[in-house]
Amino acid sequence: MVGQITANDLKVKGITAINELVSDNNGVVITVRGIEKYVILSIDEYNQLRELELDAAIQKSKKEVEAGNFFTGSIEEHLKRITNV
Repeated sequence: MVGQITANDLKVKGITAINELVSDNNGVVITVRGIEKYVILSIDEYNQLRELELDAAIQKSKKEVEAGNFFTGSIEEHLKRITNV
């Protein structure tokens, strides 16, 4: 579950409000004028998300290589190829 706090409550209560909400939930959504604007996660949850992103990028890259979608020329050749110079 994700906790929720308004920007005004955050301004008034500060980091104490965040600490309470993050420890009780899987993150905190900060709303501004009723619109969800920001998310606060514990550093552990943030690092887990980053690892998942990196794992997904590695899997995508492996599939591209398996499909033969890669370039083996020089850096200069590659830059010319992608910039149409």
